[in-house]
Amino acid sequence: MKSIGKRGLGILFILGAALGFAGMNLFVNLAGELPTMQKVFFRNLFAAIIVFFVLLFSKEKFKIHGRNCIPWLLLRSIFGFFGVILNFYAIDKIGSISDASILNKLSPFFAVLFSVFLLKEKPKLYEIALVVVAFGGAMCVVRPTFDMQVLPALSGFVSGACAGFAYTCVRILGIKGERGMMTVFFFSAFSTLVALPFFILGYTPMSGLQWLYLILAGVSATVGQFCITAAYRSAPAKEIAVFDYAQVLFAAILGYFILNQIPDALSFVGYAIIIGAAFVKWAIHLRQSKRELLATSARETPSQPPLQEEGDAQTGEIPSGGPPNGGAP
Repeated sequence: MKSIGKRGLGILFILGAALGFAGMNLFVNLAGELPTMQKVFFRNLFAAIIVFFVLLFSKEKFKIHGRNCIPWLLLRSIFGFFGVILNFYAIDKIGSISDASILNKLSPFFAVLFSVFLLKEKPKLYEIALVVVAFGGAMCVVRPTFDMQVLPALSGFVSGACAGFAYTCVRILGIKGERGMMTVFFFSAFSTLVALPFFILGYTPMSGLQWLYLILAGVSATVGQFCITAAYRSAPAKEIAVFDYAQVLFAAILGYFILNQIPDALSFVGYAIIIGAAFVKWAIHLRQSKRELLATSARETPSQPPLQEEGDAQTGEIPSGGPPNGGAP
């Protein structure tokens, strides 16, 4: 573990999360013609059960940090729930799980917009420019028309917006001191309970293979949840978040070999634009964090004897860890 380093470990975890969520998309598609809410129920049920037992044996158990966290837990859960519904609808109807994945991965760009209203953050000019570029890439995938055929792609687009709002709520909960596991449990339990009546009333009998696919979808989603939580506990988000876009690559590979899905040329252009914008955003943030770290280190390091200064300059060592509040909640 020490040889890998915290950043390397964070990257491994986030790649595991990307593979988990790509697997979830695959199994949801393989489950075939079933009601969307039936699939949503299974997706959240396993996460709720597993996190329930994790919290049950934790020190604080199911304690919420404070009353002021409850509205944000509800908002995170409501928008996350609608995001999952729209994402699953897109997976079933759009014809390409990689297209559905890339549209859902617009969430970080939507989070920039929502942070303006919810966190009163003022985005930098390059962030606004990258949001516009990413949305332009999304249009290559959506290819808006004036008929109902565009509805699945628009659902995927809006699922990214819902996820972006939900992740902004997660940031607010982190600032307020809420535990990540409690946030995951609240969302999973909320989604399971809300989906339950629809699951019962609209239940469609399933074959043994469909049961297996939905169980695997739930397990894959749970693996993704745990891996992404572990990733952001291992390294700051600005250092590793771009690797989450590997989900699109995994989804394209799984879609090609298992579902015989081949995205068209315009979709690939959209992928390149969106992932390119995310990569530029990541590179700029990483460079800024290094500058801040070096500046902080220069202010805090007391004056050293000349020989010691020369030794430090030769080794090039800087304090480990990221800038304050560098990690994701």
